[in-house]
Amino acid sequence: MKMFDRSKITLKPLSERENDLDIAAIRSLEKAAKIDERWRKIAQNIVQAKKNKATVILMAGGHVFRSGIQKYLIDLMEKGFITCLATNGACLIHDYEFALTGATTESVARYISEGQFGLWRETGQINDIINNAYQKDKSCGLGEVVGRAINEGDYPHKEISLFAAAYRLHIPATVHVGIGYDIIHELPNCDGAATGALSYNDFLGFAALIERLEGGVVMNFGSAVMAPEVFLKALSMARNIAKQTDRKISTFTTVVCDLHDLPENHKMEPAKDNTAYYFRPWKTMLIRTTADGGESYYIKGKHDETIPALWSALNE
Repeated sequence: MKMFDRSKITLKPLSERENDLDIAAIRSLEKAAKIDERWRKIAQNIVQAKKNKATVILMAGGHVFRSGIQKYLIDLMEKGFITCLATNGACLIHDYEFALTGATTESVARYISEGQFGLWRETGQINDIINNAYQKDKSCGLGEVVGRAINEGDYPHKEISLFAAAYRLHIPATVHVGIGYDIIHELPNCDGAATGALSYNDFLGFAALIERLEGGVVMNFGSAVMAPEVFLKALSMARNIAKQTDRKISTFTTVVCDLHDLPENHKMEPAKDNTAYYFRPWKTMLIRTTADGGESYYIKGKHDETIPALWSALNE
C-alpha cells in the first residue's frame, strides 16, 4: 500500500491560527444556583468511596475541556474526590494548547476548506514529548509524560492544565487514543508506535484502577464511544482476575452526563430498532455493567452546568 508523504505538508505557527476559545472561557469557581438531588446522592457515594479508598474515575470527551470547567475539576482532584482522569486524545490537545498559548479550538469548517486543519507546528510538540519519553522509558503513560512536560516546562497558563495538575497530585491521567482521530496524527513527527505504546500503558493502568472499583464511582461526561468502550473492556479484565479469588466488582456507581434525551427509567435497554440502542453510554454504563448490584444515574445537561453542580454537591 502506498503511504502518504507527510514530508510535503506545510505547517503553520499557532500565532496565525484563529481560535474559537481563549483563556476568558475558563470559569471561576462558583456554586451552582440549583443542585439536582441526584448530584447529592452521587456526591455521597463519592465521599464514601474516598473513605474506603475505592476508585473514583472521571471520564471525559473533548467538549468537556472546551467548556471552561478546568478549575472545578482541578479543585476536585486537589480535594481527593477524583482518583483518575480518563480522556481521549482531543482532551490532551485542548489542554496542551490552553497551557501553551491560552487559546484552543480552530474553525474546522474554515481550515478543512483551506487544507490547514490541524496542521500547526506548536501543537506537534506533543508528538516530540511522546517520542522522547518512549525512547527513554517504554513503560510510561501518555497522560503522565505530557502532564509532566507541562508541569515542569515553560507554559504560561499551566495553572489551568488538568494534566499538569494530575501529574503534580500523583493522580493517574490516562489518554485513550484512536490512531487517526487526533490532529497531531497528521503531523510528520507523529510516531504511531510510540503513541500506541504509551496509550496502551494508560489502558493497562486504567484497568488496574478498575480492580479497586468495588464501592467506587465512574463518571462519563460527554464521551459517546471512548468512555463506554474502554470501561467495558477494563471491567471485563478486572472481573476475570477478581473471579479467580472469589471477589466481586459489582457494587459501584456509574454516572453519564450528556445531551441525549433518555427516558426517566433508563434501566431498560432500548430495542435494537431504536436509534438510542447505539448510544453506547446508555446500554453499557447505565445498564449492562451495573446489572449485578450497582447504581446508575443519567443527568442531561451541558458540561458547564453539570460539573459545577457536581462540585457544589461535593462541597456541601
